[in-house]
Amino acid sequence: MFVDRAAELGVDFVHYNGMTGELYYAEHMGGAAALFDYDNDGDLDLYLGQGHLLAPEGDSGSSFGAAPGEEGVMQDRLFRNELETGALHFTDITGKSGLRARGYAMGAAVGDIDNDGDPDLYILNLGPNELWRNDSAPGIPRFTNITEGSHAADPRWSAAASFLDLDNDGLLDLFVGNYVEFRVATHKPCSSPQGIMEYCGPKAFRGEANRVLRNQGGGEFADWTFRLGIADHIAGTLGTVATDLNGDGWTDIYVANDQKPNALLLNDGGKALVDEAVMAGAAVNASGEPEASMGIVVQDFNDDGLADLFMTHVHRETNTLYLNLGDGMWEDATRASGLGPPSFLYTGFGVAAMDYDLDGVLDLYTANGAVTRIEEQFRAGDPFPLRQRNQLFRGRGGGRFEEVTDFEHPGTAEVGRGVARGDLDNDGDPDLVVVNNMGPVWLLMNEAEPSSSEWVGIDLRLPGQGMNGDGGHDDAKTPFGRRPLGAWVGLKRGGKEARVTWRRFHTDGSYAVGNDPRVLFAVHGAASHAVVVAWPDGEQESFLLDQVGRYHTLVRGRGEPSGNVPSSAP
Repeated sequence: MFVDRAAELGVDFVHYNGMTGELYYAEHMGGAAALFDYDNDGDLDLYLGQGHLLAPEGDSGSSFGAAPGEEGVMQDRLFRNELETGALHFTDITGKSGLRARGYAMGAAVGDIDNDGDPDLYILNLGPNELWRNDSAPGIPRFTNITEGSHAADPRWSAAASFLDLDNDGLLDLFVGNYVEFRVATHKPCSSPQGIMEYCGPKAFRGEANRVLRNQGGGEFADWTFRLGIADHIAGTLGTVATDLNGDGWTDIYVANDQKPNALLLNDGGKALVDEAVMAGAAVNASGEPEASMGIVVQDFNDDGLADLFMTHVHRETNTLYLNLGDGMWEDATRASGLGPPSFLYTGFGVAAMDYDLDGVLDLYTANGAVTRIEEQFRAGDPFPLRQRNQLFRGRGGGRFEEVTDFEHPGTAEVGRGVARGDLDNDGDPDLVVVNNMGPVWLLMNEAEPSSSEWVGIDLRLPGQGMNGDGGHDDAKTPFGRRPLGAWVGLKRGGKEARVTWRRFHTDGSYAVGNDPRVLFAVHGAASHAVVVAWPDGEQESFLLDQVGRYHTLVRGRGEPSGNVPSSAP
């Protein structure tokens, strides 16, 4: 079903982690990517984050090599999608774009910080993060590093971030998840119980505090961490997602932590973030134990109109599915879901929730890669013996899944980390970008061939500067505003008593990546389809789509007020 076509599509990227044999903790954790339409031409472009040598000068180098950037140094890369020319292909435009990011990349987040209609890029580093404003014009890619003036530089090891409108003021704020206190200068050797040198675990280091940055406008942010009451939230964060989880019209945040209880930060009117995870049953697993949470997604996995949580974990813990019970409580449904036993021997990082086979039911893909050496690979002389195969779980409905085998080509084992989901060729089925630590990036193209009657795609926008009173546009201004991250899109199915299939509109989640925010639905039979949008502030609108086999841009205020959405809708 999935075929790696990175080389033939022009993406010649190999991740380099700077390993020297000293087993520096950070080196086996990276693998950043982002899928985003930087030039608003309707197709997804690709950012890939790079590492570099971690060792002090004079230490031995890695036995692996990696191709430097255009200027002969290790740097992040930006590839433009040339799909509008008639054929899918990517061109490296890093030099032309001005995106000269040379930090040790650990992740990426995408959001429109200035409401000008194009996505900006926040790069998470081992060290100071970077905020790159998208100043591109038609045919002219241009990114500007505004980190210093924005006050968005966090000097710690940041691993995850979510853009969200925390206070409903119309500007995207930023939640930054920080991991642990690691620097090469404070490196410590760790060993297994058998005395074998291994990568350390997170408990060998102090955790770092997370951070909330409020958008002040004009490209500036203010640190609201103390003001919101979460300055003491120090737990080793690796994953974050932001959406309204309790239906009160305010965007909440779920935080996935490594070997510490997870956090459910409910938004109290933009004035405080209150952790209700323990009381809600979403902090630890069914056995009462915290797990090594890494990748995370939020979707409605059992089609009951409620937002559920899925996250990946280290081997011998299993991945975990929390189902939303609808009364502020969550239940660990991993055992009944069929997701537990197949994941027991694997360490999952990136994860994508998608309907890969267009049967109307969400599926799950996980990128796997060990964090302690695999003995068989070590004895065979592999200098990076952490390779595991990835997994695909087909949704059967009702929150149940079954593992699919032989689903990708070439199907080789790598050290999988970041997974970004998006429709690279706009053909209506989801594709994947998988970043392998110390290995080549994969562009996994979904080889399904849906007919024009089988799908609809949804992009969401807020009104832009160019909207006038009669619904037309002033071409001299921005025709569309920013994308309302954290919204939910529902497809009505059936007649008068229609049920609604919900999907989250987001760029965050997974591990270390920014995702395609657009939503895909499989459709069958009807000539037109009703769609409900639940905007992040809780208001809802209905739209009627009279064409299938294409993407539709739905703008807030252009639909009809929706009063007949099930009360259990997100």
